[in-house]
Amino acid sequence: MSFSIDRYNGHGLSLVRLQDKATETTISILPGYGASLHGFEVPLNGSSYNIIDHYNSLEELEKTLALSYKSSKLSPFACRIPEGKYRFDDREFEFVTKFKDGNAIHGLLYNKAFHVVDEFADEQKAALKLRYHYKKEDAGYPFDYVCEVQYILHPNRVLQVETTLLNLGEVFIPVVDGWHPYFQLGDTVNEYELQFSSDSMLEFDDKLIPTGKMIYDPSFVHPAKLGNRSLDNCFLLQVQEGTPCCVLHNPNNHLTLSFYTNPRYSYLQIYTPDHRKSIAIENLSGAPDSFNNGMGLVRMAPRQSLSFNVWYQLSIG
Repeated sequence: MSFSIDRYNGHGLSLVRLQDKATETTISILPGYGASLHGFEVPLNGSSYNIIDHYNSLEELEKTLALSYKSSKLSPFACRIPEGKYRFDDREFEFVTKFKDGNAIHGLLYNKAFHVVDEFADEQKAALKLRYHYKKEDAGYPFDYVCEVQYILHPNRVLQVETTLLNLGEVFIPVVDGWHPYFQLGDTVNEYELQFSSDSMLEFDDKLIPTGKMIYDPSFVHPAKLGNRSLDNCFLLQVQEGTPCCVLHNPNNHLTLSFYTNPRYSYLQIYTPDHRKSIAIENLSGAPDSFNNGMGLVRMAPRQSLSFNVWYQLSIG
């Protein structure tokens, strides 16, 4: 059978591995910490290369997860909510869980233990489904919902990540979904070429909160070298299904990562950390602070379910 699933422990981390023998592609997932993506490994220059900037050990993860949020699931909101406060259906809410700057950041599930509920492998794919039941655990989000994350490894080095949310309560709930993966294609990001389908960037204030204005920025409508440019910005995507919404390319080793999605992920957050060894490319269903500004905010009805998808295709040469 070309595709397979197994489990292993590495440096204190309990991982589930999806493999495709035909392309020698390996996907590693960390269920116990937000169902995060730990590895997307392919053969390169005679050895295995991981395009995911991951945690090297359990010690590193526990020390830095709440600072870097590498590969975190962003749910039920993405990016920042100033002071952790928002208003929804004429009620005021304030998150207890906050970042060191006093804002709520990157949701509530990034460090939660997801449980494996289904797995499958045959000649066409390997799939793993994980689930977390959020039970009103933070006073700022007193709602009951389920988050399911399914990783599906397809032929030709295609990884599909599908998130399904289910509102279990009797009231409408605010929802934004997203991911926070960091990608490394070798060298520094200065060498990378980036292209994505947007010429509209959200204007941020000095606290990285949208002002409500859009800025015309066509810098990456066509492939452009990142060079020394630093990014911590959000762009409004013009999504066309079947066409990559974003392409990241390293011309030195010819690794190319193409992103596919649908209109439910209509925002793209790009972040270049100071070390310049990787780049965060975050598909989001809503803008930062959407719980207040409403940009992309979803009002999920009682017992409603909703799915979000992104596909990553890695090409070599």
